[in-house]
Amino acid sequence: MSKEILQRLDQLSRAALASGDLLPVQAQEQLMRDQGLTFFVRWVSTLAAKDAASVSIPGGPRDPNFNPFLPPAPALTVDDASSTHNIVLNKFAVCDLHLVLADKVFSEQLSPLRDIDFRILADFLALQNGLGFYNGGGPAGASQRHKHTQWIPQADSNGSLALYLDKLPTQAAAGSAHQHPALAFEHCFVRLSDSRDPVALSDSLLNSYRLACNELGLVPGQDGQLPPHNMLAGQGWMLVVPRSMELVDGISVNALSYAGCIYVRTPEQIDVVRQIGPLGVLARAGYASNA
Repeated sequence: MSKEILQRLDQLSRAALASGDLLPVQAQEQLMRDQGLTFFVRWVSTLAAKDAASVSIPGGPRDPNFNPFLPPAPALTVDDASSTHNIVLNKFAVCDLHLVLADKVFSEQLSPLRDIDFRILADFLALQNGLGFYNGGGPAGASQRHKHTQWIPQADSNGSLALYLDKLPTQAAAGSAHQHPALAFEHCFVRLSDSRDPVALSDSLLNSYRLACNELGLVPGQDGQLPPHNMLAGQGWMLVVPRSMELVDGISVNALSYAGCIYVRTPEQIDVVRQIGPLGVLARAGYASNA
């Protein structure tokens, strides 16, 4: 991945905004603290229009017969940026340069992430940091069956694993698995390699993912698909969370929720998050921890 690709993405974003092909979500937010962790709880007023189009954050329509990635919208896609993936601006972006990294050929979203999936993510993480994430299946917040990961840049208001860092071991060895003391649901953090080489980082991402899945008992079924889960990678760590359901009292929970950004559709749902607590919402969407 080169800086030229990022420049092309920036130009594409500005053109898509001007043409109306890119419709970034507009949100009002409140900060909530829970167990020493800070969460952005965002009421997205534009979600009503998205619901009318049968879409959910941060992906596309739920209709299984419609695939927006074959082909992706030309106005949102960087041409010939990768031999294996289409690099697409998320139409309903939660921030600037919110990217979807979609397979050029169809494969199931719940099939295990592969080396090529992590290679495309590592290109962005090595060059620009930020957060790579994956919604594995409908109960994990995925809106499409077509295999794709996502990436957002690093910014103070963007989702990040940085909120967990003060309770994770600073000298953890690469490839070591850990749990966070504030999270009362099944999860696994794995320390990533600090290499800035995309190939080495990609290998670390793949090995960390396999380790986390093994630690959590996430194994493929007879159909080759994994149980629903979220994967997040950034700030030197990977987090994997098994998922039991998408909706908690009508609130959609996806990977970005576990990165500190919970999106709601009505102002009343902000009060629901406050009553349950952000960590309570995340816990109900996953599985109670045995620890």
